[in-house]
Amino acid sequence: MIVRWGLGSLAEACAEAGVSSPLLVASTRWDSLELPLEPVARWREVPSDRIAEAVAAARVADGLLAVGGGSAIDLGKAISTATGLPLVSVPTTYAGAEWTTYYGVRDPQRRMRGGGGGARGAAIVYEPDLTLELPAETTVGTAMNALAHCAEALYVEGHNPAADEHALAGARLISDWLPRVVAAPADREARTELLRGACHGGAALAGSMLALAHAMAQAIGGRYGLPHGTLNGICLPPVLRFNAAYAADAVARFGEAVGAPGDPAARVEELTALAGPTRLRELGIPEADLPGLAVAAAERGGNLANPKPASPEEIERLLHAVF
Repeated sequence: MIVRWGLGSLAEACAEAGVSSPLLVASTRWDSLELPLEPVARWREVPSDRIAEAVAAARVADGLLAVGGGSAIDLGKAISTATGLPLVSVPTTYAGAEWTTYYGVRDPQRRMRGGGGGARGAAIVYEPDLTLELPAETTVGTAMNALAHCAEALYVEGHNPAADEHALAGARLISDWLPRVVAAPADREARTELLRGACHGGAALAGSMLALAHAMAQAIGGRYGLPHGTLNGICLPPVLRFNAAYAADAVARFGEAVGAPGDPAARVEELTALAGPTRLRELGIPEADLPGLAVAAAERGGNLANPKPASPEEIERLLHAVF
């Protein structure tokens, strides 16, 4: 993966990726963003499940340029998978979607409509200035998604030393800098270091994959159209406590990285509480739906790759713990 810092390096990164006339995938929020290369076409509906139409819009392009959060980048990945075109991502949140080849397809109401894998991710350009106006709740939510990538990379089936290194570096940076960003949102140094943490989290994810917390967040978010990062911040603490019995060393290493060796789950709860909901009920999820959500989460790949795949009954207890 080509990784560059600063929007001024975008043209160079695109050239390295073989992209000179991209389809720009970005919401109307970014219409006024000045780019160092001119897109040949634009797709502004983000998220979107009109994949066939987006693919048609890419026929005049030699690559894809996605600017935005996970929804924009996932849409870029869906188009890339269908067309074979290389994708250059400019993430404006801390979600980490830029590092993976798989994606979810959501409609404009953010409900899950499908997904897949096989995108040709070619380059990533990080620009901290594009995160300076990110609202606190989105900042915390997407940062918690990145932190969950770090935690799960340490114990998921297929974890490895290279991914572990990224996971620990990312966890340290996110835990250290997220409170500073919330306290001073326009602090460019703090935003840069938090983005570096998310970058490490994404690299850890790409090298290892997802586990139970993500399975729970995906099952809930896909059904109700809720923010994926916020759900990870809610779901990760009970999963850490659950996994401590099956991957004690990995959970302890994560605890050391976030400065809470005795109770890493409590540290995650503290960070989640910096902005946004901390309980499922605050998101309007009916308690009566928890059994069905538990069944859906149990069937997801993240749960199957957990140190100990949880049963629907176990997942239901975890959901009740954060209801």
